[in-house]
Amino acid sequence: MLFRSLALGLAPAARAETSSPFDAWAVVVVAGDWRGAGGGPTKAFDNARRDIAARLSDRGFDADRIRQFSVKPESALARQATAKAIYETLSAESAQAPGCMVYVTSHGDPQGVVVGDLILPPNILGLMIDRSCGAKPTVVVVSACFSGVFVPALAKPNRMILTAARPDRTSFGCGEADTYPYFDDCFLQVLKDAAHFAVLARGVQACVAAREIREGVSLPSEPQIWIGPQLRPLLPLLTFAAPASP
Repeated sequence: MLFRSLALGLAPAARAETSSPFDAWAVVVVAGDWRGAGGGPTKAFDNARRDIAARLSDRGFDADRIRQFSVKPESALARQATAKAIYETLSAESAQAPGCMVYVTSHGDPQGVVVGDLILPPNILGLMIDRSCGAKPTVVVVSACFSGVFVPALAKPNRMILTAARPDRTSFGCGEADTYPYFDDCFLQVLKDAAHFAVLARGVQACVAAREIREGVSLPSEPQIWIGPQLRPLLPLLTFAAPASP
């Protein structure tokens, strides 16, 4: 079966009542680990999970359709993160949804991304999304070291894939004292004002590159973007809602 290989609040800010192309999308945001780069505890992934969910709500996604997962949930905002729970939730939420978004922030290695004590490999995440979201417009963001390994397995004509690093590079900012990983911090910054996902992705790439230069990173992570041919002409039409007033 699908999982056999795995054995190996912020309230939404007020905004005007305007329709958004994303208000009925199914959204899953996952913090896959609680450990920092040195092995001690970190809040970086959960901070990113919580604040990305809030920012998505601010830009037109329905807060009631955003499902959050954490390996150490500390409030009702998040459910316990397991691959099975994520898949079952995504399947249920996407049944009547016109589109899907999946965001995972965690540690990673060339075999996949950490969710709890297991590695979620690209082919399994691909199956999860295939069976849940099918041919619907789908955006997948993987914020982890080596996350470029997900692009070949997830790439479909109806999808956009954004990853924090090339398949052979690490990403940065997941230490015990970090507030967010660099990539997630940039995603939050750029999403605040971006018009649509294609603009967001390019802005995140530029933001990460600038941050890594400031921090003196010797081998840049080089976030990856893949946009399928069916989705590419639609993205400029799928615009985010205007940011809420402070």
